[in-house]
Amino acid sequence: MTDGSHDSFSFYIDEASPVGPEQPETVQNFVSVFGTVAKKLMRKWLATQTMNFTSQLGAGIRYFDLRISTKPRDPDNELYFAHGLFSAKVKEGLEEINAFLADHPKEVVFLDFNHFYGMQKYHHEKLVQMLKDTYGNKMCPAIFAHEVSLQYLWEKEHQVLVFYHSPVALEVPFLWPGQMMPAPWANTTDPEKLIQFLQASITERRKKGSFFISQVVLTPKASTVVKGVASGLRETITERALPAMMQWVRTQKPGESGVNIITADFVELGDFISTVIKLNYALDEGSAKVTLISKCLEWVECLNWKISFAVKLGSLKQNPGLCV
Repeated sequence: MTDGSHDSFSFYIDEASPVGPEQPETVQNFVSVFGTVAKKLMRKWLATQTMNFTSQLGAGIRYFDLRISTKPRDPDNELYFAHGLFSAKVKEGLEEINAFLADHPKEVVFLDFNHFYGMQKYHHEKLVQMLKDTYGNKMCPAIFAHEVSLQYLWEKEHQVLVFYHSPVALEVPFLWPGQMMPAPWANTTDPEKLIQFLQASITERRKKGSFFISQVVLTPKASTVVKGVASGLRETITERALPAMMQWVRTQKPGESGVNIITADFVELGDFISTVIKLNYALDEGSAKVTLISKCLEWVECLNWKISFAVKLGSLKQNPGLCV
């Protein structure tokens, strides 16, 4: 198992950028009236990390939650990370991660491209080519589950598993279908309800067919933002709830019926990273082969998913910008 960061790229949010295309009309209107002041307040609630990719990797983070968007009226037609406001260019972020991998040839990362905004077929093709140019043979193709062990990855010199929540994953060998990286979302500000949700999700977890993310993340409501408008997410919610959330993390066990990947906001807080890493010590030391997925992937599940999803592909091709 491993640890990850929620909205991994949000350490940098460009207050000079336009509002992201995924934001509701109320937010768009708020920014149009209050301008820069509104964006500064938004940043306090949109930024869920303070460490850049290199620092996260150095601290032990190996799963990255990535959301990609085009920028309105951008003459260069670039791709950006985005969460309400725009972040860095995708190319720069991928290259930063690759620099770490080049210096650490036995490290493996999970890149989860799970939201796409304002993207058409051309943009997906551009992103796929960007991944090829950046990582090349470092990317592990979607293969039989029993072959995906650390030993296998080291022998093949694979360091990157790319999950892609779009029909494009059906057409590119090195893209793992997004359905194989489910991340149930509690959508609550209440730590107790979050813990109940996390525990229930693990109990109901499929024992094969996918990786599995436990999001130890609280989501502010509009009323929460109003009450703590000047304080921001970290001070108003995350720091206050940290003791209860960390207690839940400490009691978990990895494996087929336990936790697999745990993500959090502000991953440097407390001892989140070291605690998650230590959970691996609970794995059966008698296992002859350490697998990344603890036998939770079965190729037949992936194949069945692709077959059922392909039925939808005909209509999706009529609107290649549509993603699931």
